[in-house]
Amino acid sequence: MVRSLLQPGRHLPNRQRPLRANRIGTHTAVAALALALVAGTGTPAAAQAAPAAPTDAAAKAHPDLWPRAQWPWRADPAMERRIAALVKRMTLEEKVGQILQADLSTVTPEDVHRYHLGSVLNGGNAGPGGNDYAPAPEWLKLADAFYDASVDKSDGGVAIPVMWGTDAVHGHSNIVGATLFPHNSALGATHDPALLQKIAAVTAAEVRVTASTGPLPHDHCAAGYPLGPRL
Repeated sequence: MVRSLLQPGRHLPNRQRPLRANRIGTHTAVAALALALVAGTGTPAAAQAAPAAPTDAAAKAHPDLWPRAQWPWRADPAMERRIAALVKRMTLEEKVGQILQADLSTVTPEDVHRYHLGSVLNGGNAGPGGNDYAPAPEWLKLADAFYDASVDKSDGGVAIPVMWGTDAVHGHSNIVGATLFPHNSALGATHDPALLQKIAAVTAAEVRVTASTGPLPHDHCAAGYPLGPRL
């Protein structure tokens, strides 16, 4: 059928088929029109399609104009010494594991212990045992299992407590019965910082019920404690 579409008149009786000369004449006219359009610009077709090369000035980065991040925690000499001592004792496998985050749908407490994983994330469609409708006690039970696996020193590891991040963008929405709130952009449109602070406090309280250490809004990641991100 495709071939017939490319050859007009193929299935018409001989007396109804257009003359080959007419088809050739049509093709010639189209080609001539294309050449005339290109010639009217005074520029070859290949030159028209070539994009302009970026200038050095446009490609140059300006780090001095970038915003500077402000670490919210004051430097604690005792904490810094503790971190340095822990990092010095860690094996390469432990260091690699600490910068990895596994999804709840594909990780177990045994994996956290074996691979020294630093964090676990449950997104919007992951629940304990594959049950998206699991009640809060089931989430708490799994959180305890992940924590116990991460601090298990039976293999001689350093045992850094695991962080568990949850997708709490509109409230602790993974939990049946949790309070839900409008989208962040809608909340921002209220221009009411005090209201947003109350919503954040409610969400944080409900997240803590299931022992998650890090709610994850769209625009930033809030860690549950200062030690985790450093390691």
